Amino acid sequence: MDYRSLGLKVGIEIHQQLSTGKLFCDCQCDFSDDHHKEIVRRLRPTQSELGEIDRAALEESERKMHFRYQTVPYSCLVEADEEPPHDANRRAIEASLEMSALMGMKAVDEVHFMRKIVIDGSNTGGFQRTALVSTRGSILVGDKRIGISTLCLEEDAARKLTEHGSEVTYRLDRLGIPLIEIATDPDMATPEEAKYVAERIGALLRATKKVRRGIGTIREDLNISISGGARVEVKGAQELRLIPVYVEEEAKRQLALLDAKRILRERGAKPMSLDIKDISPLFRETRCKVLKGALEEKGRVLAVKLRKFAGTLGSTENGVKRLGPELAAHARVAGVKGLFHSDELPGYGVTMTEVEDTQSALGAEPEDAFVMVADSVDKAMAALSRVVDRANAAIGGVPEETRDPLPDGHSVYSRPLPGKDRMYPETDVKPILVNETVLESIKLNLPELPEEKVSRFVEEFGISKEQADSLVKSGYEDEFELLAGSFGNSQVVARIYLNTFPELEKIGLNPSSLNLDVVKDVLTNLKAGAFAKEAIPDILTSVLQNGYSVERATETLGVEKVDLDSVRAVCDRVVRAKEKFIRDRGQESLGPIMGLVMKELRGKVDGKVISEILRERIKLLLT
Repeated sequence: MDYRSLGLKVGIEIHQQLSTGKLFCDCQCDFSDDHHKEIVRRLRPTQSELGEIDRAALEESERKMHFRYQTVPYSCLVEADEEPPHDANRRAIEASLEMSALMGMKAVDEVHFMRKIVIDGSNTGGFQRTALVSTRGSILVGDKRIGISTLCLEEDAARKLTEHGSEVTYRLDRLGIPLIEIATDPDMATPEEAKYVAERIGALLRATKKVRRGIGTIREDLNISISGGARVEVKGAQELRLIPVYVEEEAKRQLALLDAKRILRERGAKPMSLDIKDISPLFRETRCKVLKGALEEKGRVLAVKLRKFAGTLGSTENGVKRLGPELAAHARVAGVKGLFHSDELPGYGVTMTEVEDTQSALGAEPEDAFVMVADSVDKAMAALSRVVDRANAAIGGVPEETRDPLPDGHSVYSRPLPGKDRMYPETDVKPILVNETVLESIKLNLPELPEEKVSRFVEEFGISKEQADSLVKSGYEDEFELLAGSFGNSQVVARIYLNTFPELEKIGLNPSSLNLDVVKDVLTNLKAGAFAKEAIPDILTSVLQNGYSVERATETLGVEKVDLDSVRAVCDRVVRAKEKFIRDRGQESLGPIMGLVMKELRGKVDGKVISEILRERIKLLLT
């Protein structure tokens, strides 16, 4: 797509956990697999200073959820919202100011915490504490300057474990960990730019050496719009590689919704009132398992007509879905599992006769669509009420909303976009004066910038600029520097993090969970001649899959070194077996022949040694 002609605008909010201790108590920041006690609560929305209730909080309250909180061995009363917060963590404040200085931002004179209403259960008190630390800075990404509007410090939410029906279970180990929230201006005009900006900010955060590492410690919210569309927030993306996909898919979604708006406007569609019909008698003999099951459970089949909406609920010619998934997502907020709409029928066991009978019962014209829901009367009524509201919004185009990211790069409706009505002052935390002396000290002791580190790695360790840049972007630069400095052989260390780790991720393993001592053991054994560097991927795979030590993995795989005479014997045997192939291909046969030898000797001898022996043997054979 031509994103510039689409008027694509992307802004990013990056949330990064700090390693400075919890924000308002002295509890540990470690995750725990054990829990002690449980607290069960219901949460309700409260009014802002101006007496308004935030629309997102109001919708969340309509789900009528209750929440189970699991405490861990080191949980305290602050986390349970049974004790006022302690003074804000000074180290977290100073880490925020350091990051502000790296982006040229202006710090506030006083840090004041606010309460932000959050009633999805992720905070025990029904709100999240957040404070503005600095404003108006920028970063340079390539040759483009990206504005940074705000940097805030806030507390992380509880860790969600399960959701069953109307109950959600959280664990309190993550609650209260400090988060730096960095919000950019909507200056990104392509999906790839959004990824590059996230990479740059992530590298600056890691440069402070005050951030937590690992899966879930950094999350990105993407604010996306196109011309004629609206700001939509895709909240909680965690994988950098998927950021361009989320942006692209949201642009496609908004295009499809604008296309539906065009069709509806051309037909003269007007906002509809709620007119729900009970059409259960039409499906007494239905072969549709969903409808039949609901009726057997004493539920009803209710339907609503959507005037002028025929053809707008299905997919575009390019296969991009229009309004059907949007209506279904809003219906699910009411507790139903899904819905049927006329653009997908007949199907799912619903016959053409049943479709025609439904159209007749609803008084539907050829340009009209309809939606059916099968559930208890209360749930079905609530679901269809939300369907009609969302259909009416479609006449106006793209509504502002928050969406949850899916693993395939798509997203699903979560809630309306929150507004200012969810904020009110926090009276339990004292304001913090931002001392000029502290600011000057921070500016005088700023960490090494990523680009400076790249240049130093090239000079000190002899790796390429591309390797150094990839190490810094991947977040393994500290591990590389420590290991390359201690063991030498920087190319091997770089390959572990840049090649082996991604290969392990492709087969479903999590190399970032490896303790640094494991990689040290690998390099120690390699230096001692216990195995060749080619064995490293197999050894690390065994460590991750089986929980073995490096020594145990080495023994199990049988990758001990072999003497050169044995290597020459294997090379001679393979060369004799493939003599005709070698004579036909000449020197081009080296690669395939080496592959055969490496398969037999993998991990037992350095590939460079094998290559030299085979090159000599092939040369002799061809002369």
